[in-house]
Amino acid sequence: MGILSRMSTVFKAKVSKLLDRMEDPRETLDYSYQRQLEMLQQVKRAVVEVTAQKKRLELQTARLRQEAEKLEGQAREALRLGREDLAREALARKQELLAQAESLETQVAHLQAEQEKLERAEQRLRAKVQAFRTQKELIKAQYAAASAQVKIGEAVTGLSEELADVNLAIERARHKTEDMKARASAIDELLAS
Repeated sequence: MGILSRMSTVFKAKVSKLLDRMEDPRETLDYSYQRQLEMLQQVKRAVVEVTAQKKRLELQTARLRQEAEKLEGQAREALRLGREDLAREALARKQELLAQAESLETQVAHLQAEQEKLERAEQRLRAKVQAFRTQKELIKAQYAAASAQVKIGEAVTGLSEELADVNLAIERARHKTEDMKARASAIDELLAS
């Protein structure tokens, strides 16, 4: 079990390191920002839907009240003509319509409260999205600057290593040249003697 556990840990570490290399925080921030914009759009659509539903109920309520007024006029006309039975029927129907209108007005009030709640949520979300956008751009700029510094540091390190290699090559060439001079001098002494 110990070997499997160690293998699992090593595998997770390798995968994590690979993902760290592949992950660009700027892309992650852009994706998060896009998701927030989509949520904001959903809230906006919900506000529009609630507003439209409220408007439909308001129109329906107005229509019911108009019909109730017509029934009241019909009841008066029926009384004028001596038809109390028709007048009672018209007034009973009027009361039903007014009860329906009051029920719809309660629903309209509920939808109005829901609309205001959604509008407040939209404003808060819009402010959060704007703050996130500002922070996202700042972090992206800082990341780009840090990335540039790393590349410069790596280039300087590479240059330093290359200069060290050049200095070592110069030193080896100097030694070889001195060795060659010493051998040439030794050969000259031998030939002169």
